[in-house]
Amino acid sequence: MKIATFNINNVNKRLPNLLRWLKRSKPDVVCLQELKCAPASFPEKELLKAGYSAIWESETSWNGVAILAKGAMPVATARRLPGDPSDHQARYIEAAINGVLVACIYLPNGNPQPGPKFDYKMEWLSRLAKHAAKLQKQGHPVILAGDYNIAPNDLDIYPTKSWAKDALVQPAPREAFAALVAKGWTDSLRELYGDERVYTFWTYWRNRFERDDGLRLDHLLLSKNLAPKLIEGGVDADVRGKDGASDHAPAWIRLR
Repeated sequence: MKIATFNINNVNKRLPNLLRWLKRSKPDVVCLQELKCAPASFPEKELLKAGYSAIWESETSWNGVAILAKGAMPVATARRLPGDPSDHQARYIEAAINGVLVACIYLPNGNPQPGPKFDYKMEWLSRLAKHAAKLQKQGHPVILAGDYNIAPNDLDIYPTKSWAKDALVQPAPREAFAALVAKGWTDSLRELYGDERVYTFWTYWRNRFERDDGLRLDHLLLSKNLAPKLIEGGVDADVRGKDGASDHAPAWIRLR
């Protein structure tokens, strides 16, 4: 099974890029974030034509998450992150696919910090940790995939001080991410790449992609019973260099 996560940064605007990548990469499951489309505007027909069934939660102009599956229909198990009934932002969706529970995550950015948006990010992280613990306890094989908006440590951002005040690299979310992983989850790309730098995001700022000044914000965490099945993984960085590209590239893993 090949599973990918891709912050598409407007699914309709980037649809040609997405379809080309799907045809080339042939993932079995894809988690998309930042759909930026009204629910009725999600390109379900085009994706079905490409061989992918989908479930999604979206908001006009903001947020949005989707899970695509090739040759199978994702069975939705959750459409919001539990823990706060008043939170209606489309940032979490979860589905069972071929015996694996897949969660698609678009964690809050948190900027500017300090402030309400950063507080929301930390509260969301706390809820995610509680839900992840519940999933682990249930014993399902689980993948927590998505854009976490966290560069876990200095290895996950190009050498620079220009991001020092950004919410993506603050100690608190980094510590929360580390605490989540320590509860029995495997950060699959870091497991595979060791101390090698690997990035999934490059801003649209001048020449950041060309200079490989990136950050690793997109993660695929594996439950204890899935981690031993990890075979390989990577980032399709060339997708970021295409015309009209998202500022993220797809990150993927393959499980035995």
